Amino acid sequence: MSYNPILIVAGEPNSIFLEIFFKAIKNKKYKSPLVLIGSLKVLKFQMKKLNFNKKIKLINIEDIKLNKLSNNFINIIDVNYKSKINFGKISKKSNLYIKKSFEIAFEILKSRLTHKLINGPISKKNFLNKKFPGITEYIANKVGTKKYAMLIYNKNLSVCPLTTHIPLKKVAKKITKKNIHDKVSLITSFYKKYRSFKPKIAILGLNPHCESTDKYNEDEKIIKPSIKYLARLGYRVTGPHSADTIFLKQNRKKYDVILGMYHDQVLTPMKTLFEYDAINITLGLPFIRISPDHGPNEEMVGKNLSNPASLIHAINFLDKN
Repeated sequence: MSYNPILIVAGEPNSIFLEIFFKAIKNKKYKSPLVLIGSLKVLKFQMKKLNFNKKIKLINIEDIKLNKLSNNFINIIDVNYKSKINFGKISKKSNLYIKKSFEIAFEILKSRLTHKLINGPISKKNFLNKKFPGITEYIANKVGTKKYAMLIYNKNLSVCPLTTHIPLKKVAKKITKKNIHDKVSLITSFYKKYRSFKPKIAILGLNPHCESTDKYNEDEKIIKPSIKYLARLGYRVTGPHSADTIFLKQNRKKYDVILGMYHDQVLTPMKTLFEYDAINITLGLPFIRISPDHGPNEEMVGKNLSNPASLIHAINFLDKN
């Protein structure tokens, strides 16, 4: 029986990703072939620096078509480009390399040779250059997806921010009945497909204690009516709940997913509770895209101290689906 390969875009060349990749494949057996898309030069450099040994196999898209892949090797599609990779620090010098890595991945995904994608951490400041607020939005734009959601997934509890990588001052304008409906629909579809049940979703309010001294209260005018409407449609939603108490043990155990109004409202408690035991899944794409739940962590490069748990969870999830 053959399994669709898992494409892994290496991301920033000067990050902890290859370190955690080495740890994730050391003494681990995966059914799906792993295909690294990145620089052979960087791979060899990091292997030597971290004293990691494994045979390398240069491959191309034709090898994927013919299913000539084995996890006895590090299968790598070498991304060649004219600009020099900066080994010293994260900078814009790597942008063309990262862009080409994604383009190769998108070409393979479009050919339907697989539906599984992982990308390593990428500097939003340098790579996106203010055009997109985050990699989630970048990928959605590149594949033409307008309805998408960021799900920080753990089998016991997941969270989803209604708005993603935008300044707090812009959040209120993005809170709409349509946006809430779209996110709940995407979350429910994901759980029905991959967990075989309709999830219980707690929807948070925007304001402290879901109250406001302003004349216009988003919790009363937008969020509460949206929840009532979704409940009538058969979605398992409740709220609006106060963000300062929903993550208490006796409250959070009642739900599968907590939908917050902005990024840090739900990601901060989620990372406090689960640390690396979670993965970032983009919902709504024509394939499954997962990012380990951490950044480039430039200061830790080469120290061999980084935790590979999130990447291992990401590979395990795709290996089973």
